Amino acid sequence: MSTVVSDCFTIGSIVATKTCYNEEIEGEVLAFDPQTKMLILKCPSSSGNPKRHDVNIVNLSLVSDVQIKKEVTTVPEPPQSLNLHRLNTRVRNSIENKRRLVSALSACLDPEGQRLFLAIARVIDDVSWAGQNIRVYNEVTITPPYKVENVIGEQDSKPYNYIRKFVERHWKDHRDHAAASHSNQQ
Repeated sequence: MSTVVSDCFTIGSIVATKTCYNEEIEGEVLAFDPQTKMLILKCPSSSGNPKRHDVNIVNLSLVSDVQIKKEVTTVPEPPQSLNLHRLNTRVRNSIENKRRLVSALSACLDPEGQRLFLAIARVIDDVSWAGQNIRVYNEVTITPPYKVENVIGEQDSKPYNYIRKFVERHWKDHRDHAAASHSNQQ
């Protein structure tokens, strides 16, 4: 490995690296630690979302090539400080939601019920299991086999109508997906 490592990378510069696994990583320099030879790069999102970015930490001891694509000569503004309280709250909420989903999914053995529960949980926080029934907003119940006709609640209420349409759309999407998969296999 012939690597020329700069003593310093300017924050904001665009750098391309090739790892020892032949993986190419190109992005904007967020930070560089010369002691550990760790380079932090902000790269385009792997999900394709233009509003998000991936952050890669590259150990320059394990790269076969480093190229500076665009050198920034102006001094960047200091980075904004992180709101640690907000980040900790997000982490706690995320962990709590995952725990809730895991315990909820273990309550139902029916894969169709689990699939519907997960679809609802992606958009509505107030969803839980009551035995084998799915409860939404503590107002609407969906009983096995979890079809549109199994939605129970006050029929004139907004939550009831919303959940009924949601379940209908869920099963339509499920049928369409199954039909597409079936036609691809033939």
